[in-house]
Amino acid sequence: MSNREEIQHSVLIVSGSEKFDALMKRTLPPASLMSVEFKRNAAAARRCILERYYDIVVVNTPLPDESGVEFTIDTADQCSASILIVVPSESYINVLARVTDRGVLALSKPFPQVQISYAVRFLMAQRVKIYRLEKKARSAEEKAEEIKLIDKAKFLLIENRYMTEDEAHRFIGKQAMDNGLSRKRMAQQIIEDFE
Repeated sequence: MSNREEIQHSVLIVSGSEKFDALMKRTLPPASLMSVEFKRNAAAARRCILERYYDIVVVNTPLPDESGVEFTIDTADQCSASILIVVPSESYINVLARVTDRGVLALSKPFPQVQISYAVRFLMAQRVKIYRLEKKARSAEEKAEEIKLIDKAKFLLIENRYMTEDEAHRFIGKQAMDNGLSRKRMAQQIIEDFE
């Protein structure tokens, strides 16, 4: 299963450098992108973060209106986007110490073009893993909700129709099959009938 093609990412690039923007345009794989936005400063990027969700945020520091480190930290604290910060070599260690525990990937400038490519691929792979985990969590929540409804319907059948738990369980299954409904929907109908 190749999930990289299935999942398209929304990307925000925050950089005061047109040269860096051009590098990112060459680096980002078009097939994996839903949208890419470029913002020149932290203020404009903060507004974007408030208005919509991004899977990936890339920050090229320094920014014209601030260093970019505070914006990166704020973004990491406020949303679940995968974040890459690119910093000058002289401040790399200090920035790395501040952002690593927040799950931010940091690169030091200058770097070979292939390094940014691998960093972007890493962020995209990270997003795919997060997507899969979120999907599993939603599935588990839905299953738990289904079990809760069926248990409530069984309890009502036991209480009002004097069935055993096994009889109530079989009754729900048979009624669901006879009516062409899911067990969850049948349980909902039973609950509605008794309440």
